[in-house]
Amino acid sequence: MSRTLRRRLHHGDVGGRGTEHLESSGLEGLEEPLLGSYEDDDKRSEGQVLEDLWDDERKKERLHWTMLFSQLIAQWMQWLANIVLGSGSLIGRFLPLSSITQNGQSKILQPTLSPLQEERLRNLQQRLGVPFDGSRLEHQDALRQLWKLAYPDRELPSLKSELWKDMGWQGTDPSTDFRGGGYISMENLIFFAKKYPESFQRLLHKQDGTRAEWEYPFAVAGINLSFMLAQMLDLQSGKPSSLAGVRFLELLQEDEMAFDNLYCVAFQMMDAQWLAKRASYMEFNDVLKSTRTQLERELSLEDVSSIRDLPAYNLLKL
Repeated sequence: MSRTLRRRLHHGDVGGRGTEHLESSGLEGLEEPLLGSYEDDDKRSEGQVLEDLWDDERKKERLHWTMLFSQLIAQWMQWLANIVLGSGSLIGRFLPLSSITQNGQSKILQPTLSPLQEERLRNLQQRLGVPFDGSRLEHQDALRQLWKLAYPDRELPSLKSELWKDMGWQGTDPSTDFRGGGYISMENLIFFAKKYPESFQRLLHKQDGTRAEWEYPFAVAGINLSFMLAQMLDLQSGKPSSLAGVRFLELLQEDEMAFDNLYCVAFQMMDAQWLAKRASYMEFNDVLKSTRTQLERELSLEDVSSIRDLPAYNLLKL
């Protein structure tokens, strides 16, 4: 006759995980109903009952100490993670980042920021919160400055003109194209034109590679890149917790303009993806997604400690 194992499951919340205990009885097959007679239970001696109660108390005591120990382990691991992931820690540069996944997005334990990082992150988030306002003189002047940088030999048009379409705005009034991009997307374009003028001009005039008949609009593509970067780096939250966002905080420690420089790398990378895919206008969103994936991959490289260390940085021309 085969011996049958009866399983009785007890779940206890020990360290956030269920524990399973197995109890076995030497039943010889299933010769009697599962709901059999339990008369023998009433015949147990009083000593046996006391012994069972004592066993239960010891089990409860062991469970209590197990839970207490697991809580101490969890607190110690959190403390260790803060040391490992802290921006000023040398250990953090040599150990991989511990990650978890929430809602399909990779998250890691938030590192402790230095005062400099906190200040620069706060300033960047304030910039992200400024919408583009076509009625503000400062924003109007920024548009005029962008035109002069893009077309130094051409006459400056009015703020509403068909000529703005040459730069890749969708309509005659550029202020209507910003939407979720905000004023920072204008700042990004101006920064790109000043810092990497040759790359800016080549992308503006689509001078590299074999171009599509229906190209992406340069200026509107730039606005989409600003928005994509803010999402990828998790900058809308109080403190970034995405893998790319935490690595970006390390770059921000070294470079106050890390977001603007990363924007220029992203723009050049996006155009390279566009050419590699032989894409056309209707495929722009797919190209943007592949650009994000490539950026996240490069930011995760262990030897990247500045924007200049990104492989795609080599595509830029000053």
